[in-house]
Amino acid sequence: MEQNRKIQFEHLGLIDYKEAWDYQEKLFKSILDLKAHNRTAAPEAQQATPNYLLFCYHPHVYTLGKSGHEENLLLNESGLEAKGATYYKINRGGDITYHGPGQIVGYPILDLESFFTDIHKYLRFLEEAVILTLKEYNIEAGRIAGLTGVWLDHEAQINPRKICAMGVKCSRWVTMHGFAFNVNTDLDYFNNIVPCGISDKQVTSLAKELGHEVSLSEVEEKLRKHLAALFEATITDTLHEERY
Repeated sequence: MEQNRKIQFEHLGLIDYKEAWDYQEKLFKSILDLKAHNRTAAPEAQQATPNYLLFCYHPHVYTLGKSGHEENLLLNESGLEAKGATYYKINRGGDITYHGPGQIVGYPILDLESFFTDIHKYLRFLEEAVILTLKEYNIEAGRIAGLTGVWLDHEAQINPRKICAMGVKCSRWVTMHGFAFNVNTDLDYFNNIVPCGISDKQVTSLAKELGHEVSLSEVEEKLRKHLAALFEATITDTLHEERY
């Protein structure tokens, strides 16, 4: 069956974390169900699996991956309430992270069998899209061996700073969850966790590095462009499914 390299894009705007998670799960399951159908269907009854890319912003929330440690959240229930934040244990990889306004959260829900079957390459492509976006703002970013995500001062590591965190789930080569790119993020919220379980490195944002806030829509457009080029895909604003 022909591979589908078209990606349907939807911007969810400011959306509760659980609502976005449920929507991801719905799209994720629809792809898995179609793949299951295709395995037993006659060739003429098989259908190409769709791909989705969701961008959104979340109200203040902390999420803990399935391999994370609860002690990396430094707030109790009353502390979370005082900060106006919620907390979820979720089914992605990785440890604890923060999402909040001013941060671009991206959820690619892709059938990697239409692109390549290599989860490490997938993560490197997500990182590269952010690295190339930052380069357009004259900020050199890269990777640190053994640490997923995008970092500044990644080579000398005198003051290494994470600007984009990542955590994904993949089942039968279908992905969900994704990345959180700090653009105009209130970094004080990271003081309430041990980000990604890493205690000896800092977190930063594009606004902090530039000394001024940046248009989120401008950054999103650059990010979409680089994702499309890396995955050799066409990203179109054509997703109009009901979320519920």
